[in-house]
Amino acid sequence: MHDLSGADASALLEPIARRALERYDAGPEAGLTLLNVSENATYAVDDPVTGERTVLRIHRRGYHEGPEIASELTWVEALRVDAGVRTPRVLPTRDGAALLAMPEPGQAEPRHAVMFEWLPGTEPPDDRLDESFELLGEITARMHDHAEQWTRPSGFVRFAWDYDGSFGLASRWGRWQDGMAVGAAETEVLGRLDLVLRDRLARFGSERHRYGLVHADLRLANLLVHGGDTFVIDFDDCGWSWYLYDFGAAVSFFEHDPRVPELAERWLRGYRRVRDLPAEDEAELWTFVMMRRLLLVAWIGSHSGTDLAQSMGAGYTRDSLALAEDYLMRFG
Repeated sequence: MHDLSGADASALLEPIARRALERYDAGPEAGLTLLNVSENATYAVDDPVTGERTVLRIHRRGYHEGPEIASELTWVEALRVDAGVRTPRVLPTRDGAALLAMPEPGQAEPRHAVMFEWLPGTEPPDDRLDESFELLGEITARMHDHAEQWTRPSGFVRFAWDYDGSFGLASRWGRWQDGMAVGAAETEVLGRLDLVLRDRLARFGSERHRYGLVHADLRLANLLVHGGDTFVIDFDDCGWSWYLYDFGAAVSFFEHDPRVPELAERWLRGYRRVRDLPAEDEAELWTFVMMRRLLLVAWIGSHSGTDLAQSMGAGYTRDSLALAEDYLMRFG
């Protein structure tokens, strides 16, 4: 468990958030509403003086260093300016800093925070999933095109969701072997899946048209639809990976849903309106679904204090076995 995911997260976070607000234009009377705790914590900030609402993101320790967060913010800005992808604007501190670094007693490294504009809209509705996945595929392709063509600034750095960063020594979300309800039987099945994923990813390769900078959590929960506008949020996981990993992320937590093959077709239709996807790449789509699924088994184990992990729990591991066996029959 990371330092913001415990049962007492709210008590820990409020003083940190209040310290951060001192560096922004929001006054001490601003209201704070905790929206989510995952890889970081996000607050809605309501300033009664200006009537404005913003979003404050408090980073956990050990996930990103300052230059990595700054690089994320650079890409978010470039997508909006260069590619027309509607992303949230970063709101600077009073002294003009996009990234706030707050010293903390007893810690060698500062605590980081970022303030974003509040964007209107809601997640696309469940009763229009087909249309939403087609839209998601189109937006994803625009982002991949930008990533492939973009000249990154000097000092740009993000981590990788490659095999090692997912399941090897780096394993950024922990070991899937430490997931909830992973016993001997689960280890045997998921271990075979791990090995097949390793081999297939190596054969697939990381050529420029297949591997680059990805959002890495580009699912409907990170889209906001407002009238004719669609906004993309939450780039905290962005990094280097296979472009098709973004589809694996799109079906996170419901990979076993029988609608997924149809949703994949709609995602591909939207994607190909913008960007070519060869048939041999499409044939590997389920490798990235299972890569993400195994990563989420690890994530649930290492984030067991969060509401989402607790809601998924052992059932997610159990359902993963059936998916793994089906995948191994077809691809193993």
